[in-house]
Amino acid sequence: MSKGTRRMQTDADVKKKAVKLVIVHLKKKISKDFIGAENVKAWVEEMEEILAKPDFDITEYITMRKKLNDIIERVMEEEIRYKLRDSWYSMGKALDKKAKMY
Repeated sequence: MSKGTRRMQTDADVKKKAVKLVIVHLKKKISKDFIGAENVKAWVEEMEEILAKPDFDITEYITMRKKLNDIIERVMEEEIRYKLRDSWYSMGKALDKKAKMY
């Protein structure tokens, strides 16, 4: 590719980038200890392994979103649960993103 030519982003590229951003924000939210933190941290590690893959399988991401929902329901601290719920919602929006068409 020459300097002036950019690779066209696919929907998968956009979704993956948006999910990565959600994970960055989620990691900030779970920086303090709370009951259930180890489950959320394990989920983040698993999600980062999926994000490291070169391919994009939407079913993996949807399955991980469902897992996050299950984990959120087991968090006892209400404030943290609401913050995690926001991340869950943001992840859903990230998976709906589409590449811009020029």
